[in-house]
Amino acid sequence: MHMCTRLKICGITRLEDALLASEYGADAIGFVFYDKSPRYIHPENAEEIIQSLPPFMTVVGLFVNPTQENIDDVLAVCSLDILQLHGDESADFCSAQKRRVIKALPVSEPKDLTRIAAYDCAVLLDAKAPLGIYGGTGNSFDWNMLSGIQHHAPLILAGGIDLNNVTEAKQIQGFYALDVSSGVEVAKGIKDRKKLKELCEKFCD
Repeated sequence: MHMCTRLKICGITRLEDALLASEYGADAIGFVFYDKSPRYIHPENAEEIIQSLPPFMTVVGLFVNPTQENIDDVLAVCSLDILQLHGDESADFCSAQKRRVIKALPVSEPKDLTRIAAYDCAVLLDAKAPLGIYGGTGNSFDWNMLSGIQHHAPLILAGGIDLNNVTEAKQIQGFYALDVSSGVEVAKGIKDRKKLKELCEKFCD
């Protein structure tokens, strides 16, 4: 059976961007709850956006090396569907969550892909960033190393996906979804309407 690839727009900080993502056909949006990120959003502000979303839009909350208390505090405020753990979280920590989890793994060379097997949840592959930075760089890694990749749970591709390569990214076999952030921005956390529309159109072709 043919698998329909999904699209997530991450780093949402404004209601208008969330509504445009939905209007143009994105399946999910992501909020960053890592306070060192320029795309950070306060949980109460995120919940205001969530309450204005149309039905069937999946909401993802991104965390970096959170404590369980950090996650629980955000969940007490925000109606999140999925947790995206973007730091050095262990497989046990991921498995202990009460929401579905996407574990992000940084990739720069083939041996990095061996870490996928340790996780029983969905895995997002992103370009390895400099030490102390967790994603959001706008860089991609060599997608040629993904040939034949498999995981028993969904795989998601991220890192530097934009208008120029979204068609190529969607054609890579074995991926459930693409995750886009900086590729549709005019500034960090501020989406560009034209870029967002054009990328979604290319994605849906």
